[in-house]
Amino acid sequence: MSLTPDYRALELIGAPVWIFDIDHRRVCWANGAALRVWGAATLDELCARDMGADMSESVARRLAQYQADFVGHGAVFHEQWTVYPGGKPVSLDVTFTGHRLADGRIAMLCEARQTVQATPEALRSVEALLHTAVMITLYDMHGLPLYRNPAAREMVCAPGERLSERFTDAAAHGQLMQQLAEREVATLTQPVHTGAGVRWHELSARKCRDAVSGDAAILLSEVDVTQLKESEAQASYLAVHDALTGLPNRNQVKLHFAQAMRELRTSGGQAALVLIDLDHFKNVNDSLGHAVGDELLVEVAQRLRTSVRRVDLVARFGGDEFLLLVASHDIEAEVSRIDARIRATVSAPIAMAGTMVRVTATLGAALFPRDGSDFETLLRRADLAMYSAKEEGRNTLAYYDDAMGRALRARTELEHDLRTAVEQQAFEVHYQPRVCVASNRIVGAEALVRWRHPVRGMIPPDQFIPLCESTGLIRDLGRQVFATAARQVARWSQAGFDLAVSVNVSPREFSQDGLVEGMRAAMAECGCDPARLQVEITESMLLGQDERPLRTLHAMAALGLGIALDDFGTGYSNLAYLHRYPIQTLKIDRSFIHGLVDNRPLAELIVQLCGLMKLSAVAEGVETAEQLRWVSERGIAEYQGFLYSRPLPAAEFEALLRERACAPAIAC
Repeated sequence: MSLTPDYRALELIGAPVWIFDIDHRRVCWANGAALRVWGAATLDELCARDMGADMSESVARRLAQYQADFVGHGAVFHEQWTVYPGGKPVSLDVTFTGHRLADGRIAMLCEARQTVQATPEALRSVEALLHTAVMITLYDMHGLPLYRNPAAREMVCAPGERLSERFTDAAAHGQLMQQLAEREVATLTQPVHTGAGVRWHELSARKCRDAVSGDAAILLSEVDVTQLKESEAQASYLAVHDALTGLPNRNQVKLHFAQAMRELRTSGGQAALVLIDLDHFKNVNDSLGHAVGDELLVEVAQRLRTSVRRVDLVARFGGDEFLLLVASHDIEAEVSRIDARIRATVSAPIAMAGTMVRVTATLGAALFPRDGSDFETLLRRADLAMYSAKEEGRNTLAYYDDAMGRALRARTELEHDLRTAVEQQAFEVHYQPRVCVASNRIVGAEALVRWRHPVRGMIPPDQFIPLCESTGLIRDLGRQVFATAARQVARWSQAGFDLAVSVNVSPREFSQDGLVEGMRAAMAECGCDPARLQVEITESMLLGQDERPLRTLHAMAALGLGIALDDFGTGYSNLAYLHRYPIQTLKIDRSFIHGLVDNRPLAELIVQLCGLMKLSAVAEGVETAEQLRWVSERGIAEYQGFLYSRPLPAAEFEALLRERACAPAIAC
């Protein structure tokens, strides 16, 4: 390579000097001293080296930032770098300036001197500052930057950006400086200006001294927590909204009800709580599938919104049930008008899955203050009115009246039968397989309680579990189910089946004294390995300031039990505190799996959350090959649902295990 006249004077310099082509990742010229540093016999040999072959991503980003600053700001950098000619580290103090090549591109002129007497600790600290993702900046007390590591420089809008200019809110900067003045340390989480737009950063600052001048300075470290903030905002939204339809959920209705009742007591107005149930909705799910059923629910939610006034509240209560909260000085007249509009809009045919679907709605209404003054009383009586309307033939509206005590007596009879069944331990435990996505083999199961009534036959859990909860029977029932599952796990273990079985624990059961000790005794009695059992809890157990759930979960974990958060995404978890709990598994609620098109961003957010928090994910309610494919593509390890199997009695489950050659739980 011939030496261009521009570089002849540089050849005479004793210090190493070279020009680096940032775009092509190659040295394009070097003097003799630089050749010796790089261990190159000739300039042609050095220029032929591909410096980008083993270049780290952080170094590549740093060089791109240099180039941008050379062009935009005429910047000059003085830094300590370690290069690795032939794999041997050489530490240099380097000055970098922009240099325009003959073709107009900006390269980098490097003037170096070898670092003298640098300790290993000093060299390693420089490398750490270069490669860390934490943004570190040293400011003087006036907020001017004295030093930025590469991560910090990459995020600021301009090299000379002052500390005060980082903040989107001037008051936040004042708060940071006040904390520093009072305590010499400060921590804030604030939105800040960056080259990528406004981002949420966790800022930690402390007073120190500039190692060069000895003057007082501020050392600021920043971590980007935007994703966590967005996750918390999404969780806050889900706290008061139904994930499928976007309507308010039960939590928001209760909050809205309390405010509405305060206003009505002042004004003397009336209100109605109207419960809406779609007639024969189960037939749609059974004939067309749950995906079409979910699509129908979304359409019905939109039609309900158009049927009421802007001031009325429409909520989804779960399943195919919706709720209205309506206020008026002539409440029965207003409810009758709404009923007529709902009957006209909801019953209009809907084109779905290549067919026309038509549903009707049954409504039950309870009035404030005539039928009650608190939310739970009115809800219970609206529910009785709705079931009365169903008995009258559906597709109608019924108001609560005292004659509906018949329904209450029927409930009382069912409660009596339920108490007898608990006393006689007449419940069954069925097991739904938990399946490894990769191998499609059973690695575990969820234990689910079933009640076979001697007269009425199999009673669905959604009918007797709420009754158990409200009567306190859930505590005895929960102990029986856990003991049964523990015995079954021990039997399967002895038979050579290494399975992880999860057992649901309800909020009422979770709050009882002696729960953990009872679990310990049940496992000890049958010789069940705690590592093969997992406790499933709901998000509602993590709400509030009560520390008992935290202590109880840690006590369970100390026994060796696994902890899973069930139906994740349908309630509200404060993500900032979720890591306090010893949770290993998040079970993604079936509503996210079934609503993949509409809920895909939310579902993917939950999957990403599992990755961020290093939690195992289990997809619930997988019913189609398409849903399983989505689960597999997201790296979710396990799933359960009707696609593989319905919940089965223990004997049938074991037969399925033998038929399909169960894999060990550690396979996934």
